[in-house]
Amino acid sequence: MKLALLALALWQAPTPEALNEAAGLHARAQRQAEAEKIWKQAVVLAPKYFPAVFNLGYLYFSQQRYAEAEPLMARSAAIEPANFNALYLLGVTRSNLGNRESALRAWRAALKLQPANLKLMQIMAVEYGKGGYFQDGASVAKRALELNGEDLNTTLIAIKACQDASDPAALEIASKAAAKFPDSARATFEYGYQLRASGRSPEGAEFLRKAIAIDPQYEEPYYFLGESLAEEGRYAEAAEYLRNAIKRRPDYVLASSALAKSLMELGRYKEAVEELERAIRLSPKHPQPRLLLSRVLFRMGDEAGARREREISLRLRREDTSVMEIPQGRRFPNSEL
Repeated sequence: MKLALLALALWQAPTPEALNEAAGLHARAQRQAEAEKIWKQAVVLAPKYFPAVFNLGYLYFSQQRYAEAEPLMARSAAIEPANFNALYLLGVTRSNLGNRESALRAWRAALKLQPANLKLMQIMAVEYGKGGYFQDGASVAKRALELNGEDLNTTLIAIKACQDASDPAALEIASKAAAKFPDSARATFEYGYQLRASGRSPEGAEFLRKAIAIDPQYEEPYYFLGESLAEEGRYAEAAEYLRNAIKRRPDYVLASSALAKSLMELGRYKEAVEELERAIRLSPKHPQPRLLLSRVLFRMGDEAGARREREISLRLRREDTSVMEIPQGRRFPNSEL
């Protein structure tokens, strides 16, 4: 009955309000095509009528039609710049389109409207880090931690963000996390990692072992404990931990490379070659196993093979420089939405 009355009203004199309500009824009844058609009519009739513009944008967003959703979400945010949902979804839409900087600008505007929105701060901290904006990521992550220091995920995000920014707060946060979440293998590992990064490897190794005891299937503690032992020249022990890391994550290229180094130092060249060839099969575009294989083959007296693998490694590095480069921090560019 309601839909029939709306249809009569639309036939007599369509208004954006009536069109928006009719489209909403269709959308709630899962008649998406009809809803889209009517919302389009409303947007043409009243380009600055926020409900219709936003709802059509959200329809596209919910269908993962991000390229169509983005201009409508941007228009929604322009019509009502104090609308948190419009800005937040504009950011998510742009992020899904691969436009990280534009997404972050939308989220920065949204955060001004809801400065205590923990979920948004977590998202922003991660995205800042992915973009190399490490100082911004650490700043927003620490703000989130101040608001909710009892949340493990917020704490772990803050540790990672501070680590990327070379912020010494990473060690302090990790120390508190290990005490506050003693049953968390990840929190325990993070403290061990931070101790190691601070030059306190023996103390760090203790917490890496604790992390393994808490969760024997967690691969990272095995890898970093193996690296610590190799740095001390304890290659046989290191190899066992590194094999355990690879057993739990077969495509762990860093662990395979570290294992090959330890085996090479032990003179177990054949085993080192086998491990590197396995890593190459799993990650054929990564230059590191090829480079190490070159070194092992050279020690074995195969100069032609060593030269071949080195040339392949250099070619792979040229093709994708991001694989081996250390991310550099940069300032976030301030500009308008």
